[in-house]
Amino acid sequence: MAVFHGSKVKIFALSSNIPLAKEIADYIGIPLSDCEVTRFADGEINMNIGETVRGHKVFVVQSTSAPVNENLMELLIMIDALKRASAREINIVMPYYGYSRQDRKAKARQPISAKLIADLLQVAGATRVICVDLHAPQIQGFYNIPIDNFRALPIIADYLKKKNLKDLCVVSPDHGGVARARALADVLNAPIAIIDKMRPEPNVAEVMNIIGSVNRKNCVIIDDMIDTAGSISAASLAMKEAGAKDIIACCTHPLLSGQAVERIMNSPVSEMICTNTVQLSEEKKFPKLVQLSLAKLIGQGIINIIDDQGVSSLFG
Repeated sequence: MAVFHGSKVKIFALSSNIPLAKEIADYIGIPLSDCEVTRFADGEINMNIGETVRGHKVFVVQSTSAPVNENLMELLIMIDALKRASAREINIVMPYYGYSRQDRKAKARQPISAKLIADLLQVAGATRVICVDLHAPQIQGFYNIPIDNFRALPIIADYLKKKNLKDLCVVSPDHGGVARARALADVLNAPIAIIDKMRPEPNVAEVMNIIGSVNRKNCVIIDDMIDTAGSISAASLAMKEAGAKDIIACCTHPLLSGQAVERIMNSPVSEMICTNTVQLSEEKKFPKLVQLSLAKLIGQGIINIIDDQGVSSLFG
């Protein structure tokens, strides 16, 4: 039994991102607890927790990245198992929140899937959710339990500051990301530019215009996630045509679906900086990729939660 600062604490890792969970546990200084995920012949998930959790503050690390539905179902079954085993608290550490892009009805008769995920987690028995850079901050309003939205921007900004880049311009890939770009630009003391784009269909982006000047600038384009890399590829080509010098792409969540790696490798982007909210397979690791760890940020957040201290100081 792990006792941390006077509390009985256990940390479990499910299938989606075991390396990050191990880093978090190492930072806190307690071992990962025993949990076995198995499947029946037809694909049904079974969960076996190998040690008592009665009266414990439990933290479960599971990003709901691809395969999204498998990882989500694993998480729901784990929450149910912990609840039935009398865990005192069930804290979900979900570095990447699947379905976060479906946070509103953009058209008639569309679902709000991000709200559905919130309902599922709460009904299953979660008592707290910890996320990193939610695609839409208003998702926090879908919950009637505490939810902490950690920010990866300080870690990315610290890495960029150490590069001592000159003639910088921070670029938002769309109008919705202006606040994120402005926050990074303030840290780097740089101007911003905005890519004016349209999406004729999901995962397809067309650049219409660049608002602001990128001519003779070293550009840092920042987004919360890179999925198919269509936006980043189109934006970098447009910036290069507008006279940009070096182009660095940054994101929190490297989903890298489909032809994303090929598109980035064939684009003017010289470096792609991301975090380890999503575990990348070997075929998704490429020479331009730099992956920064969030273990210290999340680990310290967990320590603060265990000690009933605030977490806002971690976002500076």
